[in-house]
Amino acid sequence: MTKYVLTVTCNSTRGIVAAISGFLTDHGCNITDSAQFDDPETGKFFMRVSFVSEEGATLDALQADFTPVASPFGMDYAFHDEAVKMKVVIMVSRFGHCLNDLLYRWRIGALPIDIVAVISNHTEYQKVVENHDLPFHHIPVTKENKPVAEGEIMDVVRNTGAELIVLARYMQILSDEMCQKMSGRIINIHHSFLPSFKGANPYKQAFQRGVKLIGATAHYVTADLDEGPIIEQDIVRITHAQSAADYVSLGRDVEAQVFARAIHAHIHHRVFQNGNKTIVFPASPGGFASERMG
Repeated sequence: MTKYVLTVTCNSTRGIVAAISGFLTDHGCNITDSAQFDDPETGKFFMRVSFVSEEGATLDALQADFTPVASPFGMDYAFHDEAVKMKVVIMVSRFGHCLNDLLYRWRIGALPIDIVAVISNHTEYQKVVENHDLPFHHIPVTKENKPVAEGEIMDVVRNTGAELIVLARYMQILSDEMCQKMSGRIINIHHSFLPSFKGANPYKQAFQRGVKLIGATAHYVTADLDEGPIIEQDIVRITHAQSAADYVSLGRDVEAQVFARAIHAHIHHRVFQNGNKTIVFPASPGGFASERMG
């Protein structure tokens, strides 16, 4: 039996759930997991449904047959085959902890993605990437060549058919044009909570303020630096005895965990943008299972 996911966004009204469940029943599908949220402030309705096709309904047939159901509600919807892995480009600079963590999770099947390229403005991690039999693209970036370099990056995205870019501590600011082209398809990990301590040296800023909690924030990239919709966050507790260097080391682990969780949510179609915020539904049963332990 094929496993599918249906995602729906529309204005809130009566009968949406009944229409969706009735459609799936009529097409020989069995719902295995469902989550929904009705936002009273925006009047928007969000729903994610996992189901199995018990009578051979195909993705194309479901997509086409659902149109008459969706139209009266003005639904923005999509069907996804859970067996199809999302194509992802990883971008990294000189901090490799998030890259290495993603490669490990990908290797054991804990993060079921199709890594189609790794792009870096440096060469420190070329051997690591190539040892994983993945294509590595060295695209240096300077003030003078930045538009050209970004064009090369977008060429890689187009040529590989990438659906998502993840900035694994890629320390370059993307242009407004690229952010708009890839809206909702670029995830960044920010080493600290947002919006506090934005920009350069956030751990130093946090140390100088004597904070007792530091954390990491994964968010969608927008033209406004470090202000995109937040997907995932977490923290680690700090005492007065920690140094600025301790902040960096402690933050490194939480960055990797938050980043992986955000990517996991996105590739499983659990994240819905709701204005400047996100709706993030829980993972379906078995959603975190790995193909192997290590």
